[in-house]
Amino acid sequence: MTRTAVDHWMPVDQYIGGIEHAILHLLYSRFFTRAMRVCGYLSVDEPFAGLFTQGMVTHESYRSKDGQWLYPDEVEKRPDGTAIHRATNEPVTIGRVEAMSKSKRNTVDPGAIIAKYGADTARWFILSDNPPERDMEWTEAGVAGAYRFTSRVFRLAEALGAAAAAPDKLGSAAMRLRRVTHRTTAAVTDALESFAFNVAVARLYELANAINAAERAADELGLLWARREAIETLARLIAPMMPHLAEELYAKLNPGVDHVLAEQPWPQAEQELLDAETVTVAVQVMGKLRGTIVVTPEASADAVIAAAEAEPNVARALQGRRVVKRIHVPHRIVNFVVAG
Repeated sequence: MTRTAVDHWMPVDQYIGGIEHAILHLLYSRFFTRAMRVCGYLSVDEPFAGLFTQGMVTHESYRSKDGQWLYPDEVEKRPDGTAIHRATNEPVTIGRVEAMSKSKRNTVDPGAIIAKYGADTARWFILSDNPPERDMEWTEAGVAGAYRFTSRVFRLAEALGAAAAAPDKLGSAAMRLRRVTHRTTAAVTDALESFAFNVAVARLYELANAINAAERAADELGLLWARREAIETLARLIAPMMPHLAEELYAKLNPGVDHVLAEQPWPQAEQELLDAETVTVAVQVMGKLRGTIVVTPEASADAVIAAAEAEPNVARALQGRRVVKRIHVPHRIVNFVVAG
């Protein structure tokens, strides 16, 4: 490799590895990079521009009566918390939950999980369970829950009717769904960029719930179009985590297209749909909370203070007292300072 190529590609943008790599891969790569810099072969001091240390996947460990380690699929768990060896029906000693390792055989064959639930489900569960920097315990129940979500998302696309043109005006239910869709787009984008994959998954669950709720809403202006936008956005946003399902959804929503979803640009949130429709403002009298009011973000200070004074509990607290100062912190607090 030429020096020009090295200067172009180095340093590596992002290094991701488990904590056990810190002593070997990371330490050695840093050592050799600095040595090569001293020798004049490199122009960088560090091999990686960013470092992210991931957690480990964990599982219980099991030992047979003769002290041999057993794989989880060799063990049958009982309702009372005990376990037996499937082959011999002899009692099994259940060890602690710890990082999966070949030596202790507390590993789960990904092939069996993929054969039963699909690769997308396995990825979705791993990403959804914990922040990626923490350890996560593998559970069959968790995988089954992830599979139910993938089935629910597919049914959303199946239930959708033919494509509808965007209407000139939207009803209230359609606007609510559009706001959720675009706020989810912004939140998932931020979460993926910061490696908060479990946060991205949580936001996508919320979007799926909003789509379900919209299905049950009364048929009104633009709702079918808003649902379609929401479902296609959901497909685009799950693509990095569940690419196979995302492509199936995209093809179902866009029959006859000659391209795949992976070739399409990442969805962009419309800024006007990210702004809150209302904000809740706390109202205090002499620093003590007396009530709250709901106003629009663009409401003037005079309008907010007038609404605060009219709030029933606040009005009673101010009755017969002289207000000497009105403090307004936009979108947060109104505080009345009274004499005496």
